[in-house]
Amino acid sequence: QVQLVESGGGSVHAGGSLRLTCAASGYNVHKHCLGLFRQPPGKDREGVAFLDRDAYTHYSDSVSGRFTITRDLAKNILYLEMDSLKPEDTAIYYCAMIYCADFGRWRGRTNPDYWGQGTQVTVSA
Repeated sequence: QVQLVESGGGSVHAGGSLRLTCAASGYNVHKHCLGLFRQPPGKDREGVAFLDRDAYTHYSDSVSGRFTITRDLAKNILYLEMDSLKPEDTAIYYCAMIYCADFGRWRGRTNPDYWGQGTQVTVSA
């Protein structure tokens, strides 16, 4: 059974940094690709950053150059380092998993195949 648990959200001023942690279990590393989605207030959920089957990183245009996704495979933990945060980054962030076979469409999706309970990130101007 896939389980995803996020931690590390909070409130910061614009320009600040936060690190999110995602603990994952019950998944198949060859079948499932890990990453994060977010849902800004009043908007649809959107993909933020993912690792593909070969562990290459992929980012949405809105966060590329500011966010960094990494993984500790031995601990089954995913990290999202968020720097130069902007008010428009305010959202609930979800640890997420999609089937790697569908990876090519991750940017256009509003829902992953699995996701955690979410953690709030608030960036004030």
